Parts: sequence; C-alpha cells; structure tokens
Amino acid sequence: MILVYITCEDKIEAEKIGKHLLKKRLVACVNIIDSAHSMYFWPPSLPAGRQGKNRIEEASEAILLCKTLESKWNALEKEVLKLHSYSNPMIYAIPISHATKKYYDWLASELKITT
Repeated sequence: MILVYITCEDKIEAEKIGKHLLKKRLVACVNIIDSAHSMYFWPPSLPAGRQGKNRIEEASEAILLCKTLESKWNALEKEVLKLHSYSNPMIYAIPISHATKKYYDWLASELKITT
C-alpha cells in the first residue's frame, strides 16, 4: 500500500482529479484537505551563473490524499499529470508499513486485486 500526496490549486481541482482516479480504479479512496497554506521558492532555482528571484511565494492549495497500491503508481502518475493545472505538480508516494488486514483486503478488492 501507498499513500499518494498531491497538492492541487484548489478543492475543485482536487475533486476532479480524485473522482477521475476513482473511476479508473487507480485508487480506492481519496481525502481532500481544503485550504492548506503553502510556502515555496518560485520561480525555481536557475542553472549556475543565472540568478532566480529567490523569493518565497505563498498560496492557498488543497491536498489530495490517495490510498492505493504500489502497482497502480505509474498509471496514477500519468493520469494526474494529464489533468493537473500545474506545470510541475507535487505528487509523491509514502509507503505504508502497516495496515489492518480488513482495510487492506477492502482496498485491494476495490482495485480489483485478489489477496
């Protein structure tokens, strides 16, 4: 199992991506955390010899948490990149070391994986 963490422009985008991933059976469940306050450097650092703005940006974003299996990662990443509004969206997976058997069995059955 993995938990995929994705920042989105807003709740609407997170819902759109989440529903799309659910319909494709790439995730068994999503959670949306609305109104996350994000801070980051933008624009990105430039190659040596060129100066970036080196400025801290702030934005309100939504966080999309997706519960799935490692075997779904490549397809999930591809679908998110097709739908996401950001040119470089933050998408990463956190491995799950422990989960109840009942929850894992439910998740696997939703993703059409036999245990």
